[in-house]
Order: sequence, then C-alpha cells, then structure tokens
Amino acid sequence: MAKYTRQEVIQEANELAEKLANIDEIERFKQLEVKINQNTKVQGHIKKIKALQKQAVNLQHYGKGEALQRVEEQIDRLQAELDEIPIVQEFKESQVVVNDILQRVTQTIANEVTNEIIRSTGGNVLRGETGTEIKH
Repeated sequence: MAKYTRQEVIQEANELAEKLANIDEIERFKQLEVKINQNTKVQGHIKKIKALQKQAVNLQHYGKGEALQRVEEQIDRLQAELDEIPIVQEFKESQVVVNDILQRVTQTIANEVTNEIIRSTGGNVLRGETGTEIKH
C-alpha cells in the first residue's frame, strides 16, 4: 500500500473539489445563483426580509411582543412570496441536489477511510471491527 504525505492528500482533495465544481449539477447551481443575484424582484424581497429581521431582533430585545409578532408575520408573508418565484424554487431544488452530492462524497470518503483502517489491521469490514485486540 502506497504512503502519502498530508500535502499529497490535500492536493488530491483540491483536485477532487475542482472536479466536483465542474459537474453538471453544480454548474447548474452556479448558473441559477447568478440569475438569483441578477433578479431585481428576488433581491428586493431579500432586502426587505433582511431589514425586517433586523427590526425583529430589536423588537425582541426591547420586549415589544405585539410589534414583533406583526414583523414576523410580514417576514413570513415575504418569504412565502419569495418561495413562489420560479427561479427561487429552481435554485432551492438545485441546492438540495448539490448538498446531496456533497454529503454522498463526504460519506463515501469517511466509509472508505474507516474500511481501509479495518482492512489494514486485519479486521472484519462486515462487522466493523478492527483486527487490533484490546487487552484489559
């Protein structure tokens, strides 16, 4: 089995990241993000929501319960309107796909590292046990 330095592994990880950044699903995500950032209606909603969120924090800090509730209702209404915009829906769906890809890659790497540790110690991968005996 070949041995690698930490720097070599980091270099391989960077190359994998570059490959991932250029797969179709992630390219689509990047394109949608550009469209979201250029969409004045979407940006207007986001700006209003952020302003209301700041207002809500201040109202909560000063114990203004009724006003806080009204502001939170406005935030919810604007968020619902934002979520109804087709480009936002498409972006969120794309975001789910990208997150799934990243989680799968992360889980695969973690599983394979664990399995390699088990194999290299003469253990049993199916049982998830290393071959190293613990002495009491």
